[in-house]
Amino acid sequence: MPAELDEAHFQHVTEHFEKCGDWSKERNHFFEWMCAAEFHWFFVQGLDAIKSGFYVPGISSLLNGFEASLRVTISQVSTEGTAPPELSPYKVLSNNLIKQAHELGIPVSFLALPSESGFMEKLDSVKPNRVDVELVRLRNNICHGNILEFINTDLGPENSFFTPECMRELAENLLVVAYAWAQELGKFRRSDGLLHHDNLKTPTQMDG
Repeated sequence: MPAELDEAHFQHVTEHFEKCGDWSKERNHFFEWMCAAEFHWFFVQGLDAIKSGFYVPGISSLLNGFEASLRVTISQVSTEGTAPPELSPYKVLSNNLIKQAHELGIPVSFLALPSESGFMEKLDSVKPNRVDVELVRLRNNICHGNILEFINTDLGPENSFFTPECMRELAENLLVVAYAWAQELGKFRRSDGLLHHDNLKTPTQMDG
């Protein structure tokens, strides 16, 4: 790498961390509790984006983080941590995925949004009366480009508008869930001897 590019990259990284200094404790919460780069960066970058006012990419990043942390942890637990996880291209975020995590002892109740009721009942619902939990519903909409529910129509349909700030409240609620989820999932993963994706259990951990 040319010296001038290396210096420019260093400067960019330095400026980034200086900018994020005000919420560094919150960033460290995800690093320290999750200890898994394959999904904790979704939460850290989501936090950075939201704190910088980039609500749309920030929310998308958090939703991807919830999904990634579930998929990786389920895979690790299912294989008893004896091999790096392989993620199915079909088992993505859904009521069924969260229910599978629940059956494995993963503390999924912390994925409920602050105002959400009947979370566990929704997980047990089936077609044709299935009701997705909010995290699944939001992921299916937002991560596929559907933000229509956030269009502001307070002044009537003819004066409706959308700006990223229309999603600020959701961003704040998702951060509340993310902080709790990181801590509780982290506790679970430590109790099961799991850290990053290729951190295999030792014979003692598997026997104990």
